[in-house]
Amino acid sequence: MNNLSYNKSLLSSLPAVHKIQKLPEVQEMISNLGNSLVLSKIREVQKDLREALTSENEINKIDIDIFLSNLRAKISEIDNDLLRPVFNLTGTVIHTNFGRSILPSKTLQDVKEIAESPSNLEYDVLKTTRGNRDNHISGMLCDITGAEACTIVNNNAAAVILVLNSLAKRKEVLVSRGELIEIGGSFRLPEIMTSANCKLKEVGTTNRTHIEDFESEIKKQTGLILKAHTSNFVIKGFTSNINHKDLAKLSKRHGLPFMVDLGSGSLIDLKLLGLPKESMPKEVLSNGADIITFSGDKLVGGPQCGIILGRKDLIDKINKNPLKRALRCDKMTIAAFASILKLYNDTETAIKEIPTLRMLNRKKKEIYDTAKRVFKDINNQLKTIANVEIVDCKSQIGSGSLPVELIPSCAIKISTNSNKYLSKLYTEFRKLPIPVIGRIHDNSILFDLRCLEDESQFLSQLKKLNLKLLKSK
Repeated sequence: MNNLSYNKSLLSSLPAVHKIQKLPEVQEMISNLGNSLVLSKIREVQKDLREALTSENEINKIDIDIFLSNLRAKISEIDNDLLRPVFNLTGTVIHTNFGRSILPSKTLQDVKEIAESPSNLEYDVLKTTRGNRDNHISGMLCDITGAEACTIVNNNAAAVILVLNSLAKRKEVLVSRGELIEIGGSFRLPEIMTSANCKLKEVGTTNRTHIEDFESEIKKQTGLILKAHTSNFVIKGFTSNINHKDLAKLSKRHGLPFMVDLGSGSLIDLKLLGLPKESMPKEVLSNGADIITFSGDKLVGGPQCGIILGRKDLIDKINKNPLKRALRCDKMTIAAFASILKLYNDTETAIKEIPTLRMLNRKKKEIYDTAKRVFKDINNQLKTIANVEIVDCKSQIGSGSLPVELIPSCAIKISTNSNKYLSKLYTEFRKLPIPVIGRIHDNSILFDLRCLEDESQFLSQLKKLNLKLLKSK
C-alpha cells in the first residue's frame, strides 16, 4: 500500500461529527456548555487528528476512545475558566479563593424571588414615591448592632475608601504603625488611603503605640482617627495597643471622627462557637466609635458587601458622596443580605442555618463520623494504588479572621510511593466534574472534612476518577 492509500485509510477511521455528538458523554458536555461550543471543539479535535494522520509521524488508527480523550482535553480548558462549584476540603472555612461564605438555602430562594421579577428596590409602595435601597436592610442591621444608621457597598475595601473620602478628603488620617495592613491581592492600607485622597499619618511604632503618640500628632490638618483590624497577622511580645474607649475620648475631645475597621466583623459572640471572642459592632459602638466598617461575606456569613454603620450625621454625609452610587450594591446582594439579617433575629437559628457559622461550629466528633462514612468508598477506589487513612488535623477560619486560631478537625489522608505519583493522583481529583481541592502536607494529600456537607455528591463522582494510567504504573 502506498503512502497516499495508507493515509486515506487512516483518515477514514476518523469518527464522524454526528456520531460523536450522539455519545452520552458528549451529550452531557452539550447540556453543560451548549451545542455550538462543543461542536466547535469537536471540529478542532477532528482537524488536529487529521493533521496528525497526514503528517510523516507514525500514528495508530483513530478510534472513539482516542477522539474522546482529545475532546476531554479541549473541554477541560473551557471548564477551567468557567465559574463552577468546587469541594473545599482545604481546611480553610472562609476561603477567599473559593468565594468565601456559602449562602443558606433560604437566602438563595429569597434572591431567586427578587431576581426573577420586578421588585420595590427603590420604590416606597405605601407612599408611591422613590425609595432608598438601603431601607431594606437598615432597620434590621441597626437593631442588631445598635447603630443610629447604616449603609452597604460592594466590599469592605470600598467601604473604607468611601468613609475616608467622605470624612477626611485631603486631610491627614492618624493610624498606628502596627495597623498598616496588607489584605489579599496585595492591597495595602496606605494605598487605599491614597485612592481615597487622604494623607496617611503614621503614629507610634510597629509593636508599641500609646495614646500620647496620637495626641501629639493631632494638628489642624487632621481629619480622622482610624483603628484598623490586623488581618492575617498578630504581633506578640513587647507590645502596647490602645483600646477603643481611649481613642474615642481623644477623638471627641478634638472634634474628630473615630473610625474602626473591624475587617471580618461578627454579629454574634464567637465564644458560642468555641472560638476566642472578637470585638462585635455593638460593643465597639458602645465604646465610642463613630463609624465602623466590616465585611458581609466573612464571619457574618452573607454575600460580598462592605458594611458601614455609626452616627447618622456621618452616614448621611457618606451617602451624599458621588462615589456611593459607583460602589452601591445590586438588588441580589441586598436581597441576600436582608435574608441573612433575618436569620440573626435568633442566634441559634443563625448558627444552624448560616453555613459559615454551622461549619465553624462543627465538633470534631461529628467530622470524624463524616470521615468514617466516606473512608470506605475512597479506600475501595484507591486501595490498589495508595494508602488511605483517617487522621486528626487542624482547620483554620480564613480570610484574615482570627489568623492564628486553629480548630480541631479530621481528614482523609492519601499517601503514595512517590511525590510525582501523588501529584498526578491529586490532579485527577481536581479534574472531577466538581473539583475536589485539599492540601498537600508531609508528602500526602489531606482532605479536611470540616466543610464537607454534601457527602452523596462527593462520593458519587469518585467513580469518574481516571485511574487507569495510575494503576498501570
